[in-house]
Amino acid sequence: MTRTDPLDVPRPHAQLHFGVFFQGVNHWTIWSAPESGSQIDPASFRKVAQAAERGLFDAFFLGEGLRLREVDGKIHDLDVAGRPDALTQLAALAAVTRRIGLVSTSNSTFNEPADLARRLSGLDLLSEGRAGWNVVTTDNAWTGANFRRGGYLDHADRYRRAEEFLTVARALWDGWADGAVAGTQSASAWSAPGAVRQVRHRGPQFDVDLAPTLPRSAQGHPVIFQAGDSGEGRDFAARNADVIFSAHGNDFDDALAFAEDIRTRLRAVGRPDDDLRILPGTEIIIGATEEEAQEKKRWVRLQQVTPATALGIASLLWGIDLSDRDADGPLPAEDPVVAENDGSFGARRIADPRAVVAEWRAKAEAHGWSLRETVIALGPQRGHVGTPAGLADKFAHFVRHGALDGFNVTPYLIPDGLDDIVDLLVPELQERGVYRTEYTGTTLRDHLGLREPLTHRAAADRRQAS
Repeated sequence: MTRTDPLDVPRPHAQLHFGVFFQGVNHWTIWSAPESGSQIDPASFRKVAQAAERGLFDAFFLGEGLRLREVDGKIHDLDVAGRPDALTQLAALAAVTRRIGLVSTSNSTFNEPADLARRLSGLDLLSEGRAGWNVVTTDNAWTGANFRRGGYLDHADRYRRAEEFLTVARALWDGWADGAVAGTQSASAWSAPGAVRQVRHRGPQFDVDLAPTLPRSAQGHPVIFQAGDSGEGRDFAARNADVIFSAHGNDFDDALAFAEDIRTRLRAVGRPDDDLRILPGTEIIIGATEEEAQEKKRWVRLQQVTPATALGIASLLWGIDLSDRDADGPLPAEDPVVAENDGSFGARRIADPRAVVAEWRAKAEAHGWSLRETVIALGPQRGHVGTPAGLADKFAHFVRHGALDGFNVTPYLIPDGLDDIVDLLVPELQERGVYRTEYTGTTLRDHLGLREPLTHRAAADRRQAS
């Protein structure tokens, strides 16, 4: 018996969680097919969020793009791009949804804690405790050129700033005591004396001295999400986050190894090993039969990697302009031109283009692939493909055996890309007892089954020790 099929189910009552990831700049969201709707119309955001809520998802999650990607100084116009400010968009969605969480990707490198913490707190209050913050960092000068300080932080310093940022934000969220606001008009004052505390912080990154302007929401703090996969990112999540995103959700053994690593890091910092929800990003393609699902997958990949997109990706790898080539023809005969990466096309870096080209050529020759087929076959392998029943069995196995807590789903079509999941997959999961049949709480923290915020627990521990 292998560890992927043990005799005993270690988490027999575990429930699968779903979030939906409305991406920022990308080519994985299909915009050119007749089945696709607008990527920027407010109605599209509303329809996706309401479909996710109908499917009892935990959260609607917005990606962030601080700058459009470029190639050779020109806008890379093959990407889906053009997102409203995340907090503005989520505030609008709070008015047309009732239960689903609303998660903003907001950068800790190019924001300031007093401002961002207040805006996140405002969303948390407006949504009655449904806000979340995906804490991201950026080190590249390509994005940093939009900001006064530029891309001035190396990898390790990004996380030092992010951790100090989060420390200040949490202090601001804790600045109002529980019960600070008078519960009756007959009270002698609107807020209890001393209920609002001045926050004073002086550190390497921030110097803050202010009184927070907003009380706590129903969930205490916005839920903290984190997506770093480096050692520093995983440690940051173990110390600070409520939820971690990952790229480890396709293969069971890989997902379980990631989950075990995160649990080890949690124990090392004194947290219970079930204190962090693990939600890998994924794409889900569903068909009535396995054959239909695989045929749909082929259609999706051809729509995502158009001839122009395939040539754009290959041009970056070869270091030369291949836009006039035939994407459905053979790979270029030229050797790649190795040049210093200038941050074009975002921050993608190819460590050894010659080795990658050699691998592409060998596999293309072995399989008879065109250039476009090679880009598809050897590019990121995304997500899960199958029938509703087959996927439900697979996901139940993943969650009940501790490999993950759920998925952050990226629809390949907007705004209707969740319909198959909500209408076909969710009922199968419910039939297996692995997915909720109704919301049992009102806040995002409730949906995820999270404990109270870390600072509240630390304060309770100090009171108990004194």
